[in-house]
Amino acid sequence: MTTHHHKTPHQSFWRMWGWPIVLGVLTTIGLISALFSDGGFGDMLAWFALGIPVVVCAWYGWRRSPKR
Repeated sequence: MTTHHHKTPHQSFWRMWGWPIVLGVLTTIGLISALFSDGGFGDMLAWFALGIPVVVCAWYGWRRSPKR
């Protein structure tokens, strides 16, 4: 007896686009916060929200092996 694991289109969508959407939302929040804040919590939120996508991109960029 074999079982087939079929994913619904909804699951496939979130599996492929979930993290890019999260990073895009974080970037948007960071840019808006940086634009409208004047110190304090707003600046910390902007640094945090803009820093996470940068760290993720750097991690995956350095993690890739160079092609020969």
